[in-house]
Amino acid sequence: MKAQTIVPVKVYAGAFAGLIALAALTTGLAYVHMEIWNTVAALTIAVAKMLLVILFFMHLRYDRGMTRIVIIAGLLWLTILIVLTASDVFTRSWSPIPSGWGPAISVQQKQ
Repeated sequence: MKAQTIVPVKVYAGAFAGLIALAALTTGLAYVHMEIWNTVAALTIAVAKMLLVILFFMHLRYDRGMTRIVIIAGLLWLTILIVLTASDVFTRSWSPIPSGWGPAISVQQKQ
């Protein structure tokens, strides 16, 4: 049987305090207008919160082996999905702007 790592309560309290601070930062960020950078900042904060949860509360920092393989495989799958979605969006030919609901008049009908 594998020996369990005993994590001090200070580590959990620090991770929890970090999560609370990042949540407050996310809320404060919602009131600041930074145009497109709001999304970038919010996603950066979300990634930081995700890392705190994964590393400390899910014990990835202290675990070796299969847990790391599963998380790396999940991140690899997420990367594949993002790349495939982005390649579809960026290589799509866009439809022309519709001309309206009225009947289409060709050049020959005008003459």
